[in-house]
Amino acid sequence: MSHPLPLEGLAAIVTGAGRGLGRAEALELARLGAAVVVNDYGQPGRDGSGEASAAPAEEVAAEIRAAGGRAVAHLGDVSDHEQARALVELAVATYGKLDVLVNNAGILRDRMVFSMTEDEWDSVIRVHLKGHFNTTHFAAAHWRARSKEAGGPVYGRIVNTSSEAFLAGSAGQPNYAAAKGGIVGLTTSTAQALARYGATANAICPRARTRMTEDVFAGFQEPADGSLDALAPEHVSPLVGYLASPAAAKVNGQLLVVHGGMVAIVERPRVAAKFDSTKETFTFDELDGLITPYYEDRPPNETFAAVEVLGLKRE
Repeated sequence: MSHPLPLEGLAAIVTGAGRGLGRAEALELARLGAAVVVNDYGQPGRDGSGEASAAPAEEVAAEIRAAGGRAVAHLGDVSDHEQARALVELAVATYGKLDVLVNNAGILRDRMVFSMTEDEWDSVIRVHLKGHFNTTHFAAAHWRARSKEAGGPVYGRIVNTSSEAFLAGSAGQPNYAAAKGGIVGLTTSTAQALARYGATANAICPRARTRMTEDVFAGFQEPADGSLDALAPEHVSPLVGYLASPAAAKVNGQLLVVHGGMVAIVERPRVAAKFDSTKETFTFDELDGLITPYYEDRPPNETFAAVEVLGLKRE
């Protein structure tokens, strides 16, 4: 007797699913039994440049159907509020409901903060942070309405995409790091707002070799023996499948780092030190006497080094 697949009977949206991480995530959700709406705006440039094309989304949807799954393609820019609405409406019209939303779409426009233009800032914030909000807004409204109609909780899962650029800082990506930090805030707020309706929201910080990270990992060798690359998107997609499943019902408002066969659950920020004023309020001298020595006695801040954690070798 065969067992049902973990996502059997569920309907999912994956944004930015025409290539890279999104493609791997859409294929994994379909493999686990979900019917998938494959969204991608299809622009060839990782900076969001070039003509939009339905081809990337259609190719992934066709790949899912060829493997026996259910999938439709959606050409749409999730940073546009109405196109995000149409995306959620397509899932509901096609499959009768929406159960899972995976927000992955994004672009890069890297530059140091003192050189970055207003458009470079706005465009990255718009696609990443506003794009996550737009789809989340319409998915959340769908689940709230269903819950009210049902008179109790319904099924809902959101998996958002943050980045270690937010966790450790990235000197040449102030727009990207800010957007990814904002996504974590959006995720935790959404998790609290939707819990009463049965939906969860979590965020992942994936590390993978994709079109967006081709220069970041350009110096790290792929395995010569044909084994799975430590930076392959296929290391990330199983976690997305798990978070989308009923098994993850108690996982809510969490941030998880995932790459190369490793998953790490990140704690909320904790207080590292606390100082109390000896008077009604602090004086400059008192703060100088308390805080300055604290930092003088600490080692310099260390950044999260990919080469150390993954054990990758540069060419």
